[in-house]
Amino acid sequence: MTSVKNNPAPLASKKKVATKANNPKKEVAKLSRWLHIYLSMVSFAIVLFFSVTGLTLNHPTWFGGDKQVETKHKGTLNVKWVNNPDTTKIAKLEIVEFLRKTYNVKGYVSEIRIDDSEVSVSLKGPAYSCDAFIDREKGTYEVSEIKMGLVAVMNDLHKGRDSGSGWSWIIDISAVFLILVSLSGLILLCFIKKRRVAGFITGVIGLVICYLIYAIFVP
Repeated sequence: MTSVKNNPAPLASKKKVATKANNPKKEVAKLSRWLHIYLSMVSFAIVLFFSVTGLTLNHPTWFGGDKQVETKHKGTLNVKWVNNPDTTKIAKLEIVEFLRKTYNVKGYVSEIRIDDSEVSVSLKGPAYSCDAFIDREKGTYEVSEIKMGLVAVMNDLHKGRDSGSGWSWIIDISAVFLILVSLSGLILLCFIKKRRVAGFITGVIGLVICYLIYAIFVP
C-alpha cells in the first residue's frame, strides 16, 4: 500500500501567484502605464495643436498672424425693423438673418445696441468680426467686416477667444487629458527605481529654471 505524502511546493507557488496578482503597487503601475500610453496617443493631436499655436501666438508676425482684410458694405434694409419707437420691438432676429444671407457674415451675435438714432450689431468669431450700424430713421446701414488668416484663427482657438461654448469644452477636455498624461507619467517614474531619483531631480530643476526665467526676465 502506497502512502500519500504532502507536497507543500504547489501550495507555495500558488500563494506566490496570488500575491503577485493581487499586488496593489503592480496594479497601480499597470493602470498608470495603460493610461499614459493610450491617453498620450489620444491627446497627440491636441498636444501638437497647442504646441504649434503656442509658437505662432508668441510670434504672430513670423507667420502672418497679424494680417487682416477689412471689407465694407452699404445699403438699406426694411425701415420697419428699426424705426419702431418701442425699442423692445426692434426686429433683431430679422436684422441678423438679413446680414447673414446678404453678406454671408458669420460668428455669433456678441452685442446689439439700440439708442435713439442707431442700432448696432456686432458678430464675433475666431479671427473674425463684423459690425453693422443702422440708421433707425432711414434704414440705411454700413457694415464693416474684418477677416484674418488661418494662423490668426488658430491663435484665437488656442486662447478660446470668440470660439463658443463647444470649443471651450474641447479646451477643458484637453486640459484634463494633459493632466492625466502628466500624472500617470509621474506615477510610472515612481516604479522605476534606477531612474526615479534622477527623474524627480530633473523635474525640480525644470521648475526652478522656469521660476528663475519668470523672476529675472518678466517685468
